[in-house]
Amino acid sequence: MTRSTQTPWTQDVLLEGFETTQIEFPDDYEGAVWATLVRKKAMPPARSVMLYVHGFIDYFFQAHMAERFIAEGWRFYALDLRKYGRSMSAHQRPNFCNSLEEYFADITRAIDLILAEEGAGRLALMGHSTGGLTCSLYADCGERRDRLSALVLNSPFFDFRAPASRRHELAIACTLGRFFPYLNNPKAVLPAYAKSLHKDYAGEWSFDLRYKPIEGFPAYFGWLRAVRAGHRRVQAKLDIRCPVLSMHSDESDIVLDWHHIARYSPRLGRRVELMQFPGALHDLMLSRADVREQVFSRMFGWLALLA
Repeated sequence: MTRSTQTPWTQDVLLEGFETTQIEFPDDYEGAVWATLVRKKAMPPARSVMLYVHGFIDYFFQAHMAERFIAEGWRFYALDLRKYGRSMSAHQRPNFCNSLEEYFADITRAIDLILAEEGAGRLALMGHSTGGLTCSLYADCGERRDRLSALVLNSPFFDFRAPASRRHELAIACTLGRFFPYLNNPKAVLPAYAKSLHKDYAGEWSFDLRYKPIEGFPAYFGWLRAVRAGHRRVQAKLDIRCPVLSMHSDESDIVLDWHHIARYSPRLGRRVELMQFPGALHDLMLSRADVREQVFSRMFGWLALLA
């Protein structure tokens, strides 16, 4: 691939050996807004590129995933969406949006920067959880959807994990979100999952608790409404043209109900493959070593068949 040197890359302040570039946009309803593209320094040449998008109350910190892609012959980029992680600012409500389509501009600009850097090779898109929902919608109708050679989903968020008794409460919150978007539930996210990940609790991973706090961020009703609108589009059926790999755990996922992923993934497009990984965590790439090795092995096997 032919590479450009026009994009200004600087040392990442969070991960050693990585660099970032800031993608600026016109002010939105909360003021200045930007996204952040992250990549490993000095990646060897490759014909295939992966762009990764994180989930809710999340940002890119999975250096081991980037290194594995590079070892498998890929170049790897990750995107911290607006109001997440490296793209958060004090004047913003963390992780808030009124519509998931607000993130389409982030993905489009990231793709354009990657194409300017990498040339016309194979480009795949990968999303985790809410990022998986957003990437699915983008692959269906985003501006650069025709440039995608594959979509990889890591526990995509296609429905709320809630018993029937709470569905009514969610419906009320989503309705209120139209008129009072900043109403919120400050304790909507239980800390058990974050504690299962962080090395200071029961996990093996180190991440910045400013951007991925153990207690989470408030679930704003406007955000709930935006997510529910995305759910409805997926559940009604999309028309993604590129091949899709949708991966999920079993009951070990304490964030989402894997049955929803299995039920709705076939509605994404014409070529969808499902893979289940028993015992995996919600973020499959953060599972214990033997499980995540299965994830990597089967995922790269699937990607190799598309080459």
